[in-house]
This record gives sequence, C-alpha cells and structure tokens, in this order.
Amino acid sequence: MDLASISIKHHTPSAQKQMELMWLLLAALLLPLSFLLLSSRAKNGGKAASHRLPPGPAVVPVLGNLLWLRHHGIDILRTMRRLHARHGPLLTLRMGSRLEVTVSDRGLAHAALVERGAALADRPGFASRDLMGLNAATISTSSYGPLWRLFRRNFVAEVAHPARLRLFAPARAAVLAELTDKLRLREEEGGGDQGTIVGTFQYAMFRLLVAMCFGEQLGERAVRDIAAAQRDLLLYSSTKVRVFAFLPAVTTRLFRGRLRAMFAMRQRLKDMYMPLIDARRERKKQLGLGAVPPQPQDDETTTTLPHSYVDTLLDIRLPDDGGRALTDDEMIALCSEFLNGGTDTTSTALQWIMAELVKNPAIQEKLHDEIKSTMASTGSDHISEEDVLRMPYLKAVVLEGLRRHPPGHMLLPHASAEDMELGGYVIPKGTMVNFLVADMGMDERAWERPTEFAPERFMPGGDGEGVDITGTREIRMMPFGAGRRICPGLNVATLHLEYFVANLVRAFEWRSAEGEEVDVDGEKAEFTIVMAKPLQARIVPRGAV
Repeated sequence: MDLASISIKHHTPSAQKQMELMWLLLAALLLPLSFLLLSSRAKNGGKAASHRLPPGPAVVPVLGNLLWLRHHGIDILRTMRRLHARHGPLLTLRMGSRLEVTVSDRGLAHAALVERGAALADRPGFASRDLMGLNAATISTSSYGPLWRLFRRNFVAEVAHPARLRLFAPARAAVLAELTDKLRLREEEGGGDQGTIVGTFQYAMFRLLVAMCFGEQLGERAVRDIAAAQRDLLLYSSTKVRVFAFLPAVTTRLFRGRLRAMFAMRQRLKDMYMPLIDARRERKKQLGLGAVPPQPQDDETTTTLPHSYVDTLLDIRLPDDGGRALTDDEMIALCSEFLNGGTDTTSTALQWIMAELVKNPAIQEKLHDEIKSTMASTGSDHISEEDVLRMPYLKAVVLEGLRRHPPGHMLLPHASAEDMELGGYVIPKGTMVNFLVADMGMDERAWERPTEFAPERFMPGGDGEGVDITGTREIRMMPFGAGRRICPGLNVATLHLEYFVANLVRAFEWRSAEGEEVDVDGEKAEFTIVMAKPLQARIVPRGAV
C-alpha cells in the first residue's frame, strides 16, 4: 500500500475507532507470525540482508508495520520527516510484505528519477487496486511499457499540446465567467458560507475538466452530480478499501460488504459517464458520414466543443491486443483519472496562491500593475491565454506558489525494475520508492529564505531565475514529479493556474476578511495538502482597469 493513499484524512471519530480496533485485531492475529519470522531470520544468519539497504526504524515484521498504518494525514508526513532527520536522506520502511524507500534529498532524487529514469519508471501493484481492476488501466497506474507509452503519448499530443489546448478556450472562458459571477454574488451576499471560496474553485476546475473530457459544457446540476459520484468513489476506495492490502484472501471475505459498496459506486459513475461517451461516439460517426450533428437540446447542456479527451480515447487502438479499441470500462477509468488528476491539485494550488496574495498585498499590487500594462498594450479588456505568455511576474507568482505549497507532498510511488545503487546503498528490485516533494522546494541549500513567499526569486537576478520545473537539468522543486513519470498534465495545470490567477486579480482586489488572519503555514491532508484554515477573504470588484 502506498503512503500517498493513506495520507487522506476523512475519518469520523467512530470510523477512526473502528479502524484502530481493526488494526489491533489484525496485529493480535499476526503476532505469532511475527515471532516465527524473527526466528527464521535469526536461523538464516541474516542472509536476507545481503543488500545494504538504506537505514530505517526497527520494526517487528508485519506487526510493526500494521501499527505504522494507524497514522494518517499530516501525522504520517511529520513522522517521516522525523525519521529522515534521524536516519538521513534515504529511509527504509517495511509496509506489510513490501519494502519502501523514501527520498528527501533533491540530488538523490535527480540521480534516481532522471539519471536512471528507466530503473524507476514502473509503478507498484496493489492488492486493493487489483480488486478494482485498475492496476493497468490508466496513465498513472499502468506498468512501464507499451500500454503506458500509448496512453501517455495520446494525452500529451491530443490534450496537453498547445494547439489542442487552444481548442478548449471557449470552455475556459465560460468557466471563468461563471466563477467571477459566483465570487461577485458571494461578496454581495456578505461573504457566504465558510469554505465557499475553495469550494467555488473546486467546482470551477471540475466543470472545466468535465467539458474537456466529454466535450460538453454541462449545467451546474449535472456537473455537481458527477463530482459527487466521483468523489464518493475516490474517498471510499482510498479509505474503506485499504484493508484489502493485507491478506486479501481473508479480508475479502471479512469485508465483503465493502466490495459490494465499491462496485455499486463504480456502476453509478458508469451510468453517468456512458451517455456522454456514447454521445461523442455518435458524433464521430455522424462527422465521418459528412454530416454535422445538431446541438443537443437537453437543458443541462449548453455548448458542444469541437474536441474532447473522449474523442481521442475512441480513436485509440491497442496494437499488442489485436488492434482492438478500448472497452467502456477502460475509457471510464481513463476519464476518471483525467477528472481526479486535475481538479483538487489545481484548485488547491489556486487557493494557496490567492491566500498568499491576500497575505502579501504588495505582491498582489505588483501583479495587478503587470496585468494593467499587458491589457493596455493589447487594447483588450481581459487577459487572454496568449496574454499570460507575456507576463513574467505572473509566471513567477505561480512558480512560487507551487514551490512554497505543492499540492502533494509526495509523488505517486515508483517501483524499482532492478537492483539499483543510490547514495551508497542498494535498493532491491521491486522496492516501492517515493519522494518528499515539499522538502526539496524548501531546501535552504537551494533557496534563499525558503519559507518566504517571494516571486521575485524567479525574476532576472533571483536565486530561482531559469529554474527547470521539469527537473531535467537539476531538481530544485518538483511539484509535477520528474523523469519519465513526470505529470503529463504539467502544461495544462500551469496554463489554468496562470489564466485564472491573472483574471481573478484583474477582476477583484483580494483583501483580508475582517477579523480573519490568513494562515499560510497551517496544513492538513485531504486528497491534496490543503490549508488547515480555508481561505476567507473580502473580494472587492475592481473598477475599469
């Protein structure tokens, strides 16, 4: 089981007690096995330790690791940082029968991910994902090989390429208009409910991704229904399904109801996705016959886009499987990944950046000056996607937000394809390897005053001038990962952040809410690392720029 999946913190007190009782029960059942394993190792004279593993905490086999899994959320990240401080930049943990190594040093991360990229380009398989049939179905979970290359190449060329991204411009403009209307209404009504700002960001990003995925700009009710179904399944599979990582032959019998509930949630999502997928399939068929299908008349659908992610999936053929097309379940898995991968990460980063601009009004004003200058030079009354390419300070603000507040403090785990030497130690084949992303962006050896929010560091003469966010030359920050498994949506995410930050500052002055202190240091783990105290701000509409 990967540490990223156990860092999600959504437990009620009663659920937390049930989980603790479950771990204690399993620990009691497995205690005799632990002593047998210890005895076996002693008799073998330590032959299993022929590899010089990185150091790590001493644990009782199986038992110690089960107790470790009782930690969750920010607690597990803090515990790991304490262990790294004690043992060094490479840390070995044993998670059940699986060996895991975490890396906190940016130089070692570059050596592992970039210099020896192929050796760490695979993903570990998980029993819980096997039960859901997802281990080989998506870009992020597929094993390193032809299928992964096909899926990734399709996404990069057909969605993330600048020429393709321009085809989604109408959807971005529509979402921006709706977002600014909601924020303006929120201010007119006196600030709205607690958490409304980040909730509005999440809805906006999800609505945009739904349009990009299915080629339809759906109404709010339809978007929220899909979001609820998507989040319910993600939350359930990230918490309730954890137990199947241990002794699946036993736990699948003990917790059969959880499997039934999970499959019911998947069916609910399928029932929502398939009409949208079938509509694009029919549209492609009609276009192939030379006819242009009429605009849908359903009151939940407002605009049909000329291009969508689903269109590209319908075109995929699997050469290693007889040239067949993707099945419905495979397309659903890829669509679900598309929506999950870009919603919380982007909305979380957007909230952190806007919070820093509230906290630092001088930086906000400097950014607004650049916005006014850009609009004056183009004669436009808004910031277009082409405009953001000519705004270096905007780019610096976004980069500093990603350095200071990466949405995830760890990457999706990698798996070593072979024995590999790293930092004087040997990482055995099949080891799960992860990286502490946030620590690298806060390294005092790489950054001056790393705890400060200072976009100027990315401007000419700053300590971050010319930084390579992909980590190809050097890793100084890696919010999107690095190496062969770097996030394929990097261009999409940066465009969305720059576009929405620029237009939100163009439309509004963001001030501290009366009696509210903006806390940019408090963190908590949900699906991403979010503000412990969600952003509350006065959003004052600006006059004509």
